[in-house]
Amino acid sequence: MKTIRFKTNIKCGGCIAKVTDNLNSATGNNRWQVDITNPDKILTVETEADANTIKEAVEKAGFKADVL
Repeated sequence: MKTIRFKTNIKCGGCIAKVTDNLNSATGNNRWQVDITNPDKILTVETEADANTIKEAVEKAGFKADVL
């Protein structure tokens, strides 16, 4: 299991709700969190998947994700 962090534009609870299904499918349930209090809206993921898979899951929901 590895930890990958992303800078995102996920900024509120509604945004988190929009990406939940995609991220749970890509990473496994509850293996991720978004710090919406951080100015960079950091998404932290514990996963076996690669960074591109996570980025695609976020983008599919309409948001941006850049690996830190």
